[in-house]
Formats: sequence, C-alpha cells, structure tokens
Amino acid sequence: MNLRHFLRMSQWGRNPPSERRVKLVFGAILVCLAIAGIEYMGAWPDWAESQPRKLKP
Repeated sequence: MNLRHFLRMSQWGRNPPSERRVKLVFGAILVCLAIAGIEYMGAWPDWAESQPRKLKP
C-alpha cells in the first residue's frame, strides 16, 4: 500500500463520512450491479446497447 492510502484511511478513521454519503455510495453500487445482472441475463434491450466502432487504419 501507498503512504497516501494510509493517510486517507487515518483521515476517514478520525472523521468518517456521513450516513447519507455511505447510503449514496452503496446505492450507486447496487444500481451498477443490477444493470450488470440484467445485461448478463440477456434482458437488456437492444436499443440500449452501443454499436462498436470500427477503427480506421
């Protein structure tokens, strides 16, 4: 681990994030996991998929 990581962990230990921010982060993670699960099951609509671009040589 980097020294910067230890400094951030000690700062979070002294001044933890608010409950609202923790809920926000977990909510964002849950939304991302739900989208990934829907896409994995094949239920994602075709109109929401992006078309891969061909690279010009």
